[in-house]
Amino acid sequence: MRTVITSIDPGSPAARSGVRVGEKLLSISAHPIADVLDYRFFGYDADPVLELASPDGTCRTLAVRKPEAQDLGLNFETYLMDEPRPCSNHCLFCFVDQMAPNCRETLYFKDDDARLSFLMGNYITLTNLSPREVQRIIDLRISPINVSVHATDPKVRRILLGNKSGAESLETMRRFGEAGIAMNGQIVLCPGYNDGAVLERTMEDMAAWGFASCSVVPVGLTRFREGLSRLRPVDKALAGQIIRQVDAFGEKCLRRYGSRKFYCSDEFFIRAERDLPDEEYYEGYVQIENGVGMLRSLISEFEAGLRLEDGPADAPPFTIATGSSAQPFLQELCGLAGEKTGVKGQVIAILNDFFGHTIDVAGLVTGGDLIRQLKGRDLGARLLIPVNMLRHGGGVFLDDVHISDVEAALGVPVTVVEQDGFDLLDAMLGRK
Repeated sequence: MRTVITSIDPGSPAARSGVRVGEKLLSISAHPIADVLDYRFFGYDADPVLELASPDGTCRTLAVRKPEAQDLGLNFETYLMDEPRPCSNHCLFCFVDQMAPNCRETLYFKDDDARLSFLMGNYITLTNLSPREVQRIIDLRISPINVSVHATDPKVRRILLGNKSGAESLETMRRFGEAGIAMNGQIVLCPGYNDGAVLERTMEDMAAWGFASCSVVPVGLTRFREGLSRLRPVDKALAGQIIRQVDAFGEKCLRRYGSRKFYCSDEFFIRAERDLPDEEYYEGYVQIENGVGMLRSLISEFEAGLRLEDGPADAPPFTIATGSSAQPFLQELCGLAGEKTGVKGQVIAILNDFFGHTIDVAGLVTGGDLIRQLKGRDLGARLLIPVNMLRHGGGVFLDDVHISDVEAALGVPVTVVEQDGFDLLDAMLGRK
C-alpha cells in the first residue's frame, strides 16, 4: 500500500487546507484508503475529513473544504497507490506469450487489474479478484467493468484461460449483473474452442447477465508460438460463419433490448471479404477500442471532411504506410482525395516480418519493418503513419526504433496521424 503523499497540486483543496508532502493518507471521512479506487470514490464527496499520519507516526484529522467532484489534489508514488496486479492465467491465445524475444520488459508484463479496467478501460478476466474486492466493486458501484469473457461454458473457459478459477469467476459476472454493475465484454474467437454452440451459449449468458456490449475478435497468432498450444487462425469461411451467427443473435438482442450488444470486429469482415456494415450497425461505436467499427468511423469522418473541400490542394506527394488489412480502405480514400483536390499519394502495406505475416494490423508494425520495406522506394515528400504504430505517448515503435531513426533511414519526414478521418485528410493535404 503506497498512500504516502509525494506531491500536492498547487492551489488544490488539499494544498489550501494544509496537507503536507510526506504524510500518509489513512482514511477519508472514516473510510480506510487502500488504493486509488478508495481515494477516487471517497474523495469525490464535498468537504471530506482526512486522517493523516506524519513520518514519525503522529496522526491528525483535517477537514478539507471543496465542492463535490473536485479532486483533492494529492499525488502518490504510483498511480494505483499500489502495485499493478499481474495476470494469474495461462491463456491459450495470450499475445504476451507470443512476443518476440529481447523486447523491452514492459511488453512482457500481463496485468489483470480491476482498477485499471475501471480507470483506463483495460479488459480483465476477474479470476484474481478476492471476495472482498468483488464486494467492494458492488458496494462502491464501480462501473463500467470491462471483462474478457471468451466463453461461459465453465469447462471451455477453464481451458482457454488455463486457470481453474476461470469457471468460478463466471459467478462474479452474474453477481455484477444482478447488482447493476455495467459490464462490457470481449470474446477472442479461437476456432474449435469457443465457436459454434459454445459461442451461442456465451452470447445468451452475457445478454442474460446484463452485459451492455461485447466485441468478438479473431485470435491473433504470431510466429513465436514454440511450445504453446496449437491454434489455427480464423479463415475466410469461418469468418463469414461467425459474422452470420453474431449478427443473427444481435438482431434478437436489438428486438429485445433495443441494442444488438454483440459486434464482430473489422478483422472478421476483412477476412470474410465482406463489405463493412453501415454506421448504424455500430450503435455509436461502443466497442471501437476493440477494433469494432474503427475503419467505418475513419471512412465516414474522412468523407465528411472531403465534402467540405472546394478546390485543389497545394500539397506535396506522400506515402501512407499501414498494415495489410487496412491498405485497400486507405488506398480508396487516397484516390477520393486525389480526385477532388489533386493531391498525389500512395498507400503501401507493410508485411509483418517481425511477428509473422498472419499479423496484418497497423498497430503491430515495427520501425524495423518500415525501414526495410520502404528503403529505396519513391515515397514522395512525406511518410504518414497511424498513431497506433507507436508506444502510447511517445515516438517509439514496438521494436524500440524511434521515429527519428525512420526519418534518417528513409530520408523523408514522418507525420503521425490520429485514428481520425479528419486528421487523416488534413495530413494528406499537408496541414499537419
